[in-house]
Amino acid sequence: MIALTLLILPVIGAVLSWLAGNKWANKVALFSTIVTLVFTAKVYFDLGAGNTDELAFNTVWLESPKIFFNLNIDGLTMVLLLLTNVLLPVIVLSGLGATARNSRVLYALILFMQAALNGVFMASEGFVFYVFWELALIPIYFIALVWGADNSRKITFKFFVYTLAGSLFMLLAFIILYLLTDDLRVEKLGLLSLSELHQTIIFFAFFLAFAIKIPVVPFHTWQADTYTAAPTQGTMLLSGIMLKMGLYALLRWLLPVAPLAVAKFTPVIMILAVTGVVYGSWIAIQQNNIKTLFAYSSLAHVGLITAGIFTLTDMGASGAVVQMFAHGVNVVGLFFAAEIILRRTGTLQLGSLGGIRNVAPWFSTYFFIILLGSVGLPLTNAFVGEFMLLFGVWQYNTILGIIACLTIILGAVYLLRMFQRAMLGTNNTVTADFKDLTLSEHLTFLPLVVLVFVMGVYPSPLIKLAQPVIENILKLAAI
Repeated sequence: MIALTLLILPVIGAVLSWLAGNKWANKVALFSTIVTLVFTAKVYFDLGAGNTDELAFNTVWLESPKIFFNLNIDGLTMVLLLLTNVLLPVIVLSGLGATARNSRVLYALILFMQAALNGVFMASEGFVFYVFWELALIPIYFIALVWGADNSRKITFKFFVYTLAGSLFMLLAFIILYLLTDDLRVEKLGLLSLSELHQTIIFFAFFLAFAIKIPVVPFHTWQADTYTAAPTQGTMLLSGIMLKMGLYALLRWLLPVAPLAVAKFTPVIMILAVTGVVYGSWIAIQQNNIKTLFAYSSLAHVGLITAGIFTLTDMGASGAVVQMFAHGVNVVGLFFAAEIILRRTGTLQLGSLGGIRNVAPWFSTYFFIILLGSVGLPLTNAFVGEFMLLFGVWQYNTILGIIACLTIILGAVYLLRMFQRAMLGTNNTVTADFKDLTLSEHLTFLPLVVLVFVMGVYPSPLIKLAQPVIENILKLAAI
């Protein structure tokens, strides 16, 4: 029942936020996310203590076709549940300093999406996974459409069409698997011995769905515009958590089910992933809009995570899990910093900014810490995962490893250059009256800054949490 509770709590919070009205919706939503976080912490300690009896929920959903409503929490799932339910209070809190129209609907959608995200990571049956995957798309579509920029309608429609098309490929894969096996429970699928033809079909159907969600070059064209046009809380959900659905799915569903096809097409995927690292970084260097710059930065980082997964090494896959968490923390912090700049100045254009550090030292300090985490400075959260990923890619192929290492140099170039132009130098008419952080903004940044250092100094709990699951997945993916 514990797994089911992680679905029910956010849904209850969504209903209460809607009933609370526009004045109290954000506060009720914040309370709901904190309750869910506390419960998630309990689940984490239960898992660590070996109390796993209540961490699964299994029942027959439909008799014909035979579909099981199966939820399960293991170490890999726990990492993603922690990421989701740690970031949700931060995302909700980030909106307390801004006035959103019809806020009760906005926060109800955010909490409904939290429930769907938890469902994606806990689902251990194919059709159940697909249902939660689709449910997560609905709230973010309306969040981006209704509360996004003036040009969001066309951009959001493109995002919806891309992701829905990818989802249909995934549904096709599950239908084929069901016709072949009559059982879509993940533990059963991992033991299959499908023909190479069937594995190839499954591989491409799954990969298209997951690559669009991540996104992997060349399936990324929806990403930058959507991240820029969406309201900041929507961008945080997309970049901090939702893209992890695709990365998680590669590990959980693709590698164990189609090992022959994975081995055959890994060289192509590795080239695409490493290309994304360089391409995303190069485009980021050329951006003048801070939010768009962060969007392409995210594209570069997830390209490296994807490459780490397809190295099929313990170092690469474990590094991918650690970096998923670190990337989520950092990208939420970066987009929140962009939101504060937009609130204070009305612009995100680097050419219009400068000198903010002179008048907002607290904001500048938090922003710089999170930026250093994203760059991967030693003793910050992204350093360990990035090192493991680069080492894994190097093990796979030396040339690709050298190219992937460009992410360190290029990342430092575009992020430090951005910080210099926006935060340093002298004030101008746009930034002269820039106010430092409010209490709610301090409270939003603090947990992110703490995580930057805690994960940088002591990352082993996350690594140990996912390690047994990763080892089992790699055994199933071996040929």
